[in-house]
Amino acid sequence: MQQHFAEDPIAYTGRELRSHWIFETFGLQGDAIVAFTGPCDVALEAMVDLADVAAGESIRARLMVHFIAECFDRDLEKAVLRQRLLVALAAEKLGVSAQVRREGDDLYVGDRKLSVSIATASPVSTLIHFAINIDPEGAPVAAIGLDELGVDAPALAGTLMAAFADELTAVAHARCKVRSVP
Repeated sequence: MQQHFAEDPIAYTGRELRSHWIFETFGLQGDAIVAFTGPCDVALEAMVDLADVAAGESIRARLMVHFIAECFDRDLEKAVLRQRLLVALAAEKLGVSAQVRREGDDLYVGDRKLSVSIATASPVSTLIHFAINIDPEGAPVAAIGLDELGVDAPALAGTLMAAFADELTAVAHARCKVRSVP
């Protein structure tokens, strides 16, 4: 899986969660994960989480580190499992010192939300958007950010993308080393 961290900020509006956005924006063709920092403001009409849309809950924060992953398969269940893996790896990398806990596909510190996440499918691929607050100002819920936790977002992004890519490679290798059973 290819990886890229964009040095220049990018505002996330939800429209970036589409097939081939990584290729069009960064020139990475094939399975890839990219990370970038920037504000988040996803209007209801751009949201893919229908439960959030039904509840009228938009997503906003002053500054987040965003991850978009695209895999060229169409198995949404596999995409959700990849999403949960990415979120679990983030919780692991942030460590217990920050008292981060994972609930499904979200991270929390105490009763304050640290992240947002969604997995979806396009006609040619599956996609994940996962973002961690850096400065959560403007969030519609009680939130906390990496600045308050003393975590460097670009360093975390690099570590997390590498760990995610390594896990997916290890899964592919594990599939190839077993024999079938009758």
